[in-house]
Formats: sequence, structure tokens, C-alpha cells
Amino acid sequence: MPESAKVPGGRSPMRFSRIEQTRTHVYIAEQLRREITLGVLPTGEALPPERKLAAMFGVARATVQQAVRILEAEGLVTARRGRGGGTFVTGPPSGSVSRHRLIAHVSRNRRLIEEAVAYRLEIEPAAAGEAALARTADDLAGLGQIAGRAAATTDDALFTSLDTQFHLAVATAAHNRFFAEAVERVRLSLYEAIMLLPEPPVWQQRSLREHQRILAGLEAGDPPAARGAMLAHVSHTARSLRALLKAL
Repeated sequence: MPESAKVPGGRSPMRFSRIEQTRTHVYIAEQLRREITLGVLPTGEALPPERKLAAMFGVARATVQQAVRILEAEGLVTARRGRGGGTFVTGPPSGSVSRHRLIAHVSRNRRLIEEAVAYRLEIEPAAAGEAALARTADDLAGLGQIAGRAAATTDDALFTSLDTQFHLAVATAAHNRFFAEAVERVRLSLYEAIMLLPEPPVWQQRSLREHQRILAGLEAGDPPAARGAMLAHVSHTARSLRALLKAL
């Protein structure tokens, strides 16, 4: 929490936050967790070998091993031995123990998630409106590819990953680093709660239709249409997330 310090002359007090020194292996685990959560490292894909990760982060292999053990304890990766072995990204929690752990974590972070839901209702429509003006042909082509892959898959984990990619791509198309960073941050904050939502085929079909409306607004260069389509889309998820939190 920020600490206040009195300032002579009646001016507003200065506000400082304590410096938190994150241990290296925790920092590495956070970076890998981010890539997994955002779908950059999809389910079933192997992490780079420990030696390569150590070189990438500039640390010893033992530090990487500590980071991987954190992710294993969280159920995000699993180690396979023998030929073709390695450390692989696992899918969403399906076992009762894993799901119970996820529910407990979401419940503990209820206030953060409530704030993220409210923030998302404001920031993502704004990002979509800006993207309708700033998007390039390459942006539209990339969004179309993501939407096409999502429509073609029946794999829940892949669909969720592509859903994340679509929202991040819309924010990127605004060509404003603050929108891109904000949408990424809110997605990371909501990831675990979203994983607890049921994903029946009817939900996926509705999501696909809503993505198409957002894409149509971007293609038309119509900020009100893009903003309205995104607001309708994230509002549906907001209602589901608030109902989930109420039930916990």
C-alpha cells in the first residue's frame, strides 16, 4: 500500500509505494505465465528447453527449474520424461482438485475481478472505436485469420486462446500503446474467472457472431459501430462473470 508523507507548506502529501524485490525465478514464472495465459504458448506446446530459457533470461538452469516448478504446482505445465519429453503447456483445469483450486483463487481475488470487469466495459469499446480509425489492411487481415480459425475449431482450449488473440489484436489495431497495454492487463486479470465460465457450443457461436460484428465495424471504418459491437460483446461476458462471483 502507498505510504503518505507530510510536505511542508500545506501541499498535498507525497505518496510512495514500498519497493518489492521479486526473486528471479518468480519473475521468470510470471513471464511464462503471461505467455500461457494470453495464448502465445498454446495448450499442448512444449516450453523451450531449460538450457534455451536460461540463455534467454540470462540465468542459471537451476533458476529456470525453480520457475517451472511454480507453473507445475499451478497446473499450467506438466513434465514428460523419455523420448519426446519436455515441459508442456496443459489445458484448462478439468479435474475436480484443479477446479477447486481455481475457484478458491478467484474467490480470494473477487474485488480485483470486479474492478477488472468494470474497467473492461469502458476500455475495450474505446479501443475498438479507436481501432476503426487507425486499423491497417494488415490489422484487418490478421483479425480475419483469427476469426476464421476460431470458427473452424471444436477445441475449447484453442477457442479460448483465439478469443484472447482477437481482443488483443483489436487493441493493437488502435495503434496506441496505452490501449494495447490496458486490454492485455485486464485480460490477464480476468483469465482465471473466464476459465470457470461454461463454454457450450451456443456460447461459442454467439461469441463468433459478435466478433464478426466488431470486425465489420472495423472494416467499415465506423467507430460508433465498432464501439457498440464491442460493448455488446463484453457486456455479455460481464453479466456471466458477475453471476459467477455472486455464486462463489
